[in-house]
Amino acid sequence: MNNSDTIQKKASKIKAIVFDVDGVLTDGGIIYDNSGMELKRFNVKDGQIIKYLKQAGIFTAVITGRDSAVVRNRCEELKIDQHFHGISNKLAIYEQLKESWGLIDEEIAYIGDDINDLPILERSGLSCTPSDGHYKVKERVDLILKQAGGTGTLRELSDLVLEAQGLYDDILNELL
Repeated sequence: MNNSDTIQKKASKIKAIVFDVDGVLTDGGIIYDNSGMELKRFNVKDGQIIKYLKQAGIFTAVITGRDSAVVRNRCEELKIDQHFHGISNKLAIYEQLKESWGLIDEEIAYIGDDINDLPILERSGLSCTPSDGHYKVKERVDLILKQAGGTGTLRELSDLVLEAQGLYDDILNELL
């Protein structure tokens, strides 16, 4: 769909951004050390924007299929509003979030990179995938982000949403 005016209109309505982790916040790789500890690499740009989303009143949530202490710790560190781990039915969690936040699909953006994200991507108001998302996902989303997974996809979408809602100048003015 990637029509700029349509994307801007959709972004202007967003009140929550929900996202997957592996392949979105990370490059999808998992590293295990010799003692079996799991390691992941996150992009600080994704983390930086969360506080500005909060200031703007935009909810954030993670729905991930894996249950990882590393990811739990990162979600807590970033103060993501809600995070769900080890989830096989992501759509059920999405529906719970929608109800608890009192939002409709058009007010929620979702970033997912693989086919298990399609049920949410098909419903959300602004569906996105990283540039290296699965080809079947790319065929069905509103926006293919310029960034690959783990290189600032959440930041890219968040910047778009904040700009479309006219909130970025407030953030910059507060900083300057």
